[in-house]
Amino acid sequence: MSVRLYIGNLPQNLNIKELEELFSSIGKGIRFKAVLDRETKACRGFGFANINDEKLADEVIEKLNRYDFKGSNLRVERSERKESNSGSGRRNNSSGNSKGKNVNRKDVKKVVHSDAPSKDGPDPRWAGELSKLKELLANQKTPV
Repeated sequence: MSVRLYIGNLPQNLNIKELEELFSSIGKGIRFKAVLDRETKACRGFGFANINDEKLADEVIEKLNRYDFKGSNLRVERSERKESNSGSGRRNNSSGNSKGKNVNRKDVKKVVHSDAPSKDGPDPRWAGELSKLKELLANQKTPV
């Protein structure tokens, strides 16, 4: 069975041939594919390697994780495959390949990043208005 590895923290000026030479120094049969930006066709800083041998995959992780490659410490680990999509990676998959899974979008737990401030202090988006209000209160002639 093929093992898929995530290769991350690749340098911006990645030469794929040099990386493939590094893989071939460890063993044969390692296939690497970099993830490229759609517009610029430049490497996005990560890619995936497929290896047919389980022991070779463990050896690649052991030797190349945190390995200094062109000034970047590589991050090499087993890739976790997405189980939520039905194979094509497209949002509107009309192939009818649902496999009996009826998943509501609301049922899926998502991590939402917010611009909301922490509970410790005031919202920085309102800092200008807050300073104006403080100034108005300080200039007020009648006691509060």
